[in-house]
Amino acid sequence: MATLVTVRAPFAFMRRLVSARLHRHCCSTLQTACFVSRPHSYSLIAGQQHRFFRTSYAAARPILQFKLSDIGEGIMEVTVKEWYVKEGDKVSQFDSICEVQSDKASVTITSRYDGFIRKLYYDVDSIALVGKPLVDIETEAGQVKGPQEDVVEVPAVSQEEHTHQEIKGHKTQATPAVRRLAMENNIKLSEIVGTGKDGRILKEDILNFIARQTGAILPPAPFQEIRPPPPAAVAPSTPAAKAKEKTSPPSIPTPVIPKPVFTGKDHTEPIKGFQKAMVKTMLAALKIPHFGYNDEVDLSLLVRLRSELKSLAESRGVKLSYMPFFIKAASLGLLHFPILNSSLDENCTNITYKAAHNIGLAMDTSQGLLVPNVKNVQMLSVFEIAVELNRLQTLGAAGQLGTADLTGGTFTLSNIGSIGGTYAKPVILPPEVAIGALGKIQVLPRFNHKGEVVKAHIMNVSWSADHRIIDGATMCRFSNLWISYLENPASMVLDLK
Repeated sequence: MATLVTVRAPFAFMRRLVSARLHRHCCSTLQTACFVSRPHSYSLIAGQQHRFFRTSYAAARPILQFKLSDIGEGIMEVTVKEWYVKEGDKVSQFDSICEVQSDKASVTITSRYDGFIRKLYYDVDSIALVGKPLVDIETEAGQVKGPQEDVVEVPAVSQEEHTHQEIKGHKTQATPAVRRLAMENNIKLSEIVGTGKDGRILKEDILNFIARQTGAILPPAPFQEIRPPPPAAVAPSTPAAKAKEKTSPPSIPTPVIPKPVFTGKDHTEPIKGFQKAMVKTMLAALKIPHFGYNDEVDLSLLVRLRSELKSLAESRGVKLSYMPFFIKAASLGLLHFPILNSSLDENCTNITYKAAHNIGLAMDTSQGLLVPNVKNVQMLSVFEIAVELNRLQTLGAAGQLGTADLTGGTFTLSNIGSIGGTYAKPVILPPEVAIGALGKIQVLPRFNHKGEVVKAHIMNVSWSADHRIIDGATMCRFSNLWISYLENPASMVLDLK
């Protein structure tokens, strides 16, 4: 019985190979050697007892330049914050390659191809340009259809499409199958809150999201700790679950103060990321004539109410601070003074009254000043606002706030009192027209309605308004209404929806 060995090689090479082979085994039991002529293909028939040299010619794998696509909003450069791969690593489609940061949000770049990383074009903290290569990926030939040049360029895409670049409030964790399911249903993973371990997005999370969008009814899922959205309370099903929730409410990571290092040398570094955005915003704010107004609020009744509701909120997995009450009271006030929830065009010829109350909260983070906002406060309860604030504060502490969280604000509150201080002079964030700064809550002596000296929980508030369209009387009346809601929290019940 003979063995048929197919060898592909140039004709000259095959002639030398076969001649040397026959010469070496001239005294062996080689019985027959014949050649079957084919274009660039030759066959050698020999005895079964011999080992024969076998060669094959494989086409080189194409190496593709994976370029940084347009991530929208006119962003032309980003800072590479972290690499998730190194040269030589194997990657699959949807695997995370790196995290980049623009002056608006953090973006996780994922792979389009299966293959091996052959080159990283940037170091950490380097500036990457839109349209320029990020990495070289060696791919299987089957992944490339047509000339390589046709697939090297990563096309720019609209923000409405789900692409391999996802702008997120946090790093999404999901299997390729889950990501593909999201793509097939045109769902952005940044809109999904995972219920799996460490926030991993599961298939059930995608299906539940689809059900909420379409109104379909799915079978009830097992109890999970409340995670936004949706901000709906779920009662614990077992005593063990209740005990777990009470003992381990979600907490915001405490920032670690780094030990100062004295080098004795001057150094210069470029302004980039969120700091660059702050420079642009403050330069625009200088064009606005600010009107300031200050007052104080007696929060004694609110302090008592919050202490009664705090444990109930924690049993539902939510930390309840005073900010949800401040934000809701502001929204109720904006219903009466809609001009404070408006914007002015660049030529100062038109005022746009915003229907949504997207109230921002200025946050001090390791990346600088960030102002995420709670969307549609006019439609949310105090508890739902607290749920959303928990999410934003957690993401802010981790430096993972996304574009959707940081844009679209219509009114802002700055809780500077959480750090210290009483009064401030807040700067308006264009295109908004008003902002409030909240001081720290102090226990001070005050007179009650009987003329007796009592302990009161006093907080100072500082307002700034765009004096081009807002007069002092309007700002004062809004402040009085806002204060009345907080000094008499029960009055908010009449206007809650």
